[in-house]
Amino acid sequence: MYTTKSGDTWDVIAKEVYGNEYRADVLMAANPQEIDTFIFNAGVELNTPALEEERDGLLPPWKYEASYD
Repeated sequence: MYTTKSGDTWDVIAKEVYGNEYRADVLMAANPQEIDTFIFNAGVELNTPALEEERDGLLPPWKYEASYD
């Protein structure tokens, strides 16, 4: 959960919560009730879901969980 400060924007919040302003899409998807807000007033509570674990990109998606014992 994140409580906005006056003047916050989606990208500023994403940078603070996730360390990356390009994750604003995650915040927007988790808070559809605020999707039309561009600049927040203070005190708005936003859901901040955990990010999915990022893969290193070396394997194709169908091999992520493969086991080669």
